[in-house]
Amino acid sequence: MSRHLLPVGPMTVPAPREEIPVAPVVETIPFAGLRLVHAAVRRDLARIPQALRLLQPDDHEGALALKRHWDFVTAMVTCHHEQQDARLWPLLRRFAPELRLLLNWLESDHHNLDQCFTRTTTLVGIATRDPASSWPVSYAVEELAARVETHLRIEERQLLPRMADVFQPGSRIGTLPELLDLLRLAEGPSASDALVWLLEGVDPIQVDRLLADCDDEIARHWPHWRDTYARCTDRLWGPAGQ
Repeated sequence: MSRHLLPVGPMTVPAPREEIPVAPVVETIPFAGLRLVHAAVRRDLARIPQALRLLQPDDHEGALALKRHWDFVTAMVTCHHEQQDARLWPLLRRFAPELRLLLNWLESDHHNLDQCFTRTTTLVGIATRDPASSWPVSYAVEELAARVETHLRIEERQLLPRMADVFQPGSRIGTLPELLDLLRLAEGPSASDALVWLLEGVDPIQVDRLLADCDDEIARHWPHWRDTYARCTDRLWGPAGQ
């Protein structure tokens, strides 16, 4: 059985000596990986249309950066859907059979959304090559964002509460470490790129909680990954995403 399916028991720490400070146990945020993907997709689908409208005919580097970022977002959405369809939905069908109709609809809608992303990717490619067409393409992205929002709300309102009943506290299902592990195994975005994308704009205190749940290597490299990502995206959204 995959180690991701095993519940983690409560952590017990021996009583420390007075002269040795003990760091508090960091509480895991339930299903943080799923929630972070949803938040990041919403964030970028909201700001990409404006970035398209602001494209200038001679800004070839900006157009290339925007197209590259769109491709990254599309790849993350595709990986997210594949992981849910191949890993999470089968578990829920087994342990919560009453959710099967909902899961069937969500899986079908994943295929529909993936087709929408494919069509929109073609349009974004046209707009980044010819900024004169960027305005109608920006409206197409907004239409896609509305469709995605409907899907995300159904997952969050109808599925996440039931998942809390199915998976024991401490399970890694839906967590950030599990998501990063799955990305390492998939032929898609790198875990480092995904991490900084997911944590962009997240409150620093919450970032510390999330990183504490990851392995030491990720925590050690986080400042470098964060700063590199900021240099790449500042030209798209401005410093600090403004």
